[in-house]
Amino acid sequence: MMCSTGRDPGRDQDGDAGNASDATFSALLEDSAEDLYENAPCGYLSTMLDGQIARINGTLLGWLGYSREELVGRRRFTDLLTVGGKLYHETHFAPLLQMQGEIGGVALELKGADGARLPVLVSSVVKTGSDGRPLLIRTTVFDARDRRAYERELLRARQEADVDRARLQRLATTLQGTLLPPALPSVPGLEIAAHYRIASHDQVGGDFYDVFPLADGRWGFFLGDVCGKGATAAALTSLARYTMRSAAIYDPDPVAVLGNLNTVMNQEYHSDDPRFCTVIFGVLVVEGASCLITFASGGHPPALVLRADGTAEYRFTPGGQLIGILPDARFVAGSVRLGPGDAMMLYSDGLTEARPGAGRERYGEEALEDFALELAPTSARKSVEAVSALLDTFGDGLDDDTAVLAFSVPALERL
Repeated sequence: MMCSTGRDPGRDQDGDAGNASDATFSALLEDSAEDLYENAPCGYLSTMLDGQIARINGTLLGWLGYSREELVGRRRFTDLLTVGGKLYHETHFAPLLQMQGEIGGVALELKGADGARLPVLVSSVVKTGSDGRPLLIRTTVFDARDRRAYERELLRARQEADVDRARLQRLATTLQGTLLPPALPSVPGLEIAAHYRIASHDQVGGDFYDVFPLADGRWGFFLGDVCGKGATAAALTSLARYTMRSAAIYDPDPVAVLGNLNTVMNQEYHSDDPRFCTVIFGVLVVEGASCLITFASGGHPPALVLRADGTAEYRFTPGGQLIGILPDARFVAGSVRLGPGDAMMLYSDGLTEARPGAGRERYGEEALEDFALELAPTSARKSVEAVSALLDTFGDGLDDDTAVLAFSVPALERL
């Protein structure tokens, strides 16, 4: 038979354990508060209002290499700063702290006992009494050496990237220059002007143009745009340019030249990643005070004719399929005669596909025709200058390269 004393042994043991745990936890709290201050992962110090150090934790002492006796009551916070840090503290840090009562995240450099510099981030707050009067300044110091090293590495990487980008831009500019004529030829009886606007200096564009002599006083010309950008576009541009120039030597008929180019491109790029271009090819024949232009288009935007009487109109050619897509693409030639004061302008779709303005609406063919009506009558040089000025207003709405080529017959001088 078991006797009971009225006490639950298990309950008493749990109660004693709970009391012991509470006591230990309280002791740990008291210990941790002091230990946290002294051995925190950041530096702490308290200073009088004049900056004299009143208290400093072991972490900051360890970083700087000082003993507590060397600093507390003997040195001011500014004594730990470098010359530049002292100047910034006097002109910015201290006045702002006095005005705002706190300031945070300021980058400074502390000077250690051995003279070594320690980059830090400093935050300070003014402790006030019950009457609101300032009593002392509490400051937290974070070691910024890793951050400074990261910033230096980031700066170095950025500088290297800038060098690489500049090298890439020079390469792209040089390569782009090889795909355009160094200068336009002088054609008796005609004024010729051209402009090329690069949308990105980092990539080679796909627009191209040229004017070159043929037999019997005739002149060949073309303006085109290949798909894509970069090295592939440059290779395609080079192929198109030299194919048309070579084909025109044997048969300058625009339909024959475009047919030859289409065959070459279709055979060269017949894989799963076909390449194509749009182009206008034509022949100029100056006849007295006029010029007969015969041309054909392979999927390219129509030419604009600006007349001496102030009118302007698109000159379309029927058919005109993209170059390089179909093995038997169809092309049809058309012609236009320019008289004194007349001009014709060719352009790539970077002009009409631009999206200027807040609404990002496409500029479009109608706006370009209205623009041409305001220009007419004009000359090749003036029309190209006007388009260049127009492109300046597009800003970042111009996201594709734009080429412009214009011809005009000089107006007759009035007596």
